[in-house]
Amino acid sequence: MSAPTSYFLRLRRYYALFSAGFAAFLLALAVLEQEGMPRIWIGYLFMFATIVLYASIGVLSRTSNVSEYYVAGRRVPAMFNGMATAADWISAASFISLAGGLYLHGFDGLAYVMGWTGGYCLVALLIAPYLRKFGQYTIPDFLAARYGGGAGGRGAPVRMMAVGATILVSFTYVVAQIYAVGLIASRFTGVDFSVGIFLGLASILVCSFLGGMRAITWTQVAQYIIILVAFLIPAMWLAVKHADNPLPQLAYGKVMPRLDVREKAIETDPKEREVRAIFRQRAAAFDAKLAALPASWEQGRQAAQRQLDGARTRNASLVDIRGAERALIAYPKNPDEARLAWQAARAQNLARARPATPHAQPFPAPDRAASDAKRNNFLALVFCLMLGTAALPHILMRSYTTPSVHEARVSVFWTLFFILLVYLTLPALAVLVKYDIYTTLVGSDYAQLPTWVSYWANVDKLTPLISIVDSNRDGVVQLAEIAIDADVLVLATPEIAGLPYVISGLVAAGGLAAALSTADGLLLAISNALSHDVYYKVVDPGASTQKRVTISKLLLLAVAFIAAYAASQKPADILSLVGVAFSLAASTLFPALVLGVFWRRANHQGAIAGMLAGGLVCLYYMLHASPALGGTAAGLWFGIAPISAGIFGVPAGLLANALASWATPPPGPRSAALVEYIRAPE
Repeated sequence: MSAPTSYFLRLRRYYALFSAGFAAFLLALAVLEQEGMPRIWIGYLFMFATIVLYASIGVLSRTSNVSEYYVAGRRVPAMFNGMATAADWISAASFISLAGGLYLHGFDGLAYVMGWTGGYCLVALLIAPYLRKFGQYTIPDFLAARYGGGAGGRGAPVRMMAVGATILVSFTYVVAQIYAVGLIASRFTGVDFSVGIFLGLASILVCSFLGGMRAITWTQVAQYIIILVAFLIPAMWLAVKHADNPLPQLAYGKVMPRLDVREKAIETDPKEREVRAIFRQRAAAFDAKLAALPASWEQGRQAAQRQLDGARTRNASLVDIRGAERALIAYPKNPDEARLAWQAARAQNLARARPATPHAQPFPAPDRAASDAKRNNFLALVFCLMLGTAALPHILMRSYTTPSVHEARVSVFWTLFFILLVYLTLPALAVLVKYDIYTTLVGSDYAQLPTWVSYWANVDKLTPLISIVDSNRDGVVQLAEIAIDADVLVLATPEIAGLPYVISGLVAAGGLAAALSTADGLLLAISNALSHDVYYKVVDPGASTQKRVTISKLLLLAVAFIAAYAASQKPADILSLVGVAFSLAASTLFPALVLGVFWRRANHQGAIAGMLAGGLVCLYYMLHASPALGGTAAGLWFGIAPISAGIFGVPAGLLANALASWATPPPGPRSAALVEYIRAPE
C-alpha cells in the first residue's frame, strides 16, 4: 500500500470515529434533556464541547514548519481538502443568513445561491489548478512572480497592492464571521454579545495560532461534519412535518402551492390591511418631522426632557424614570443625526406597510420599471458574487494544500459536492420555515406567543432580532406585526419546528462551526500576507523559518483582536458585510488573476493600473451610494445597489489592466515562462 493511500485510509478512520463519537454525544444530550437537564446547561455543553474539540485538534496539529504552517505540507487528500474548503466556504452568511434572506426576499434571495455556486465553478476552471501548479504560499506570491519578479524587484509594488487587497477583503469578511460568533454565543450561553465575541475568538486563535493551515485544515473537516448534520436535521424534520417526506428538496415542491394559498389568504385579511395602514401613518408622521427640521428636533428634545422631569417630579417608579432617561439619551444629538434616524425609521415603516411578496414571484414591484430595476440588481449581485468567489484569497489558498495539480482539480469537485449538500437544502428550508410561521404563528393569540419569540427578542436589547408588537391591539398576531432579522431564522428553526432543545444546541454548534471555520481561514490569509509577503519578501528576506512563523502568529493575534473589536460595534448585518467583501475581491484581484493566467501580454504596469482602478471605482461607488457610509440613494448608477459595486469595479479593473499593458512594454521572459509553465498540459 502506497504512503498516500495509507495516509488517506488513516484519515478516513479518524473521522469515522469522530462522527460516531459526535452521534453518541448528541444521543447522550438528548437523553439528559429527557431526564430534565436545564436548557442553559445543554447550550453550555454544546458550545464548550465543540470549542474544546477544535482547540484539541489545534494543539495536536501545532507546528513551526513553514510548509506545514502555510499550506499544510501540501499533502491533504482531495476529498478531505474538499471538505475543508467547503467548511471554509460555508460561512456564517451561508449557514445563518442565507435561508433568512430567502425567507424575507423569496426568489430574489436566490442571487446568493446562484452567485456563490457559480463562482466556485469559476474557481475550478480559471484559477485553482494554475495556482497549485505555481506552488507557492499566497496569492500575492503568484501575482508578484507573474507581473515582475521576486522580493525587492519589480514585483514588489504588485505584491504590496495584492497584500492590501487581501487584507481589505479578508478583514471585511472576517468581521461578519466574528459578529456571527457573538450572536450565537450570546444566545446559547446567556453572556453579553461583546463577551460572546471574545469567547469565540479564543477558539479561532487556538486553531490558527498554533498550527496554521495544518491545524485549520483538520479542524475544518470536523467542522464540516457538524455543519452538515446541524443543517440537515431541522430541514428533514420540517419536510416530514409538512410533506411526509424526509427529503427537503422533494418536500419543497409539495409545500410551495400550500404556501401560495396561505399568502393569498393573508393578503386579503382586513386585519392585515389595518396593520399596514398603521405603519403608513407612522411613516407619514416621520415625513412631517423631516419636513419640519430643525424645529421638530428641538421640540422632540424638549418633550423628552419634560417627560424625564415630570417622572422625577411626581416620584414615578424607578423603572419609569430609567425609561425616560434612556429615551433622552437615545434621542438624536443634533438635527443631522435626527434626519438620518428618522429617514431610517420612515423607510422601515414603509417597508412593513407594503403587502407581503409572494415567495415564488421573481422581481416583485408595483410597476415594470421597478421590476426591471430589481432584475438588474439580481443579475449584478450574481455577477459580483461569482467573480468575487473566484478571487477570495482564503479560498484560493486551499488550492496550494493538495499533493498535485490533479488532486487540486479533484478537490474542487469534492468541494462543489459538499457545498451543494447544504446549498440545495437552503431554498427548501426557507419555504418550510415560512409555511410553518404563516400557518402557526400568524393568526395566533398575542397573549400566548411561543417561548422562542421572547428568547430571541432578548438576545440584543438595542436591536431585537425578532419583534412582535400588537399594533392594532386586537390580540391576534398579523404578519405585518412580525419583524424577523434574517440572521436569526436558521438558529431559531428547531424551536419554530417544535424540535427538542438539543437540536437547537446542535444548530448553534453548526452555525458556530461555519463562522469559526471561515474566520480561521480569513485570519490566516491576512497574517500570511503580512508575514510572508511583507516581512519575509520585502522587509527581511534572510529571516529564519522559525522567525517567519512566529511573526505570522503575532500578526494573526493582532488582526484577530482588531476584527473582534470591529464586530462588537455591529457595523452591518452579516449578508451586507459579506457582499461588500465579494465586490471588493472581484474588483481588485479578479482582473489581475485571470489576465495573469490567460493573457500573456498583461504586464507589471497593467496589474497595478487594474488593481488601483478596480478597487477605487468599487470603493468610490460604495461610499457615494450607500446611506450607511454617508452616501445617498441619488448617487446610484443605473439603479444598482452599493453591495454590487463590483459590477463597475471589475470592468474598470479589466480595462485599466488592458490599456496600461498595451501602452507599455511587454512582460519580461520570466513572466512569459511562468505563464507557459502553469498553462502547460499536466
